[in-house]
Amino acid sequence: VVPHETIGEQRQGGLCELPLKQFPTGIMRGRFHPGDGQLYGCGMFAWAGSQRKAGGFYRIRKTEQPANLPTEINATKSGVTLTLSDSVDAKSIKPDAFRVKAWDLKRTRNYGSKHYNEREWKVTKAVLNGNKVTLTIPDLEPTWGMSIEMKLTGKNGEKFTRVIHNSIFELPE
Repeated sequence: VVPHETIGEQRQGGLCELPLKQFPTGIMRGRFHPGDGQLYGCGMFAWAGSQRKAGGFYRIRKTEQPANLPTEINATKSGVTLTLSDSVDAKSIKPDAFRVKAWDLKRTRNYGSKHYNEREWKVTKAVLNGNKVTLTIPDLEPTWGMSIEMKLTGKNGEKFTRVIHNSIFELPE
């Protein structure tokens, strides 16, 4: 899932892994079949991949189980608002249910970068309004690398963890 936003001319956002079992290959190019509504994806072993099977074609069946995914992310001057795909137990929304980390990257001609200046930002307030969770993060500032880990409980009583990796390039006025 790739929740994102545009502030002025700047696009920013993140991604969150779907809560699926690990496949023997990476998967990509997922498409929903118009006839049966199922999600199909293909994959292969490729450079820098951790899954080693040569190739595969997969059907991901729809269930009525909640996915509990962030579908929108919006940066504010004082924090972040996440829109969740499913209702959660309001009692699980508290500041210590969220862990926010940020880091800098070093751009070079080499592929990838270590994390530099890694820091944790404290969530001082967490408020649920419908399916929107607003986190107050006093130290929030633009950053290339950020993660928000959430450990919550769904309406069905099932505990879940999700992590959204994102970037904030602009904060709204």
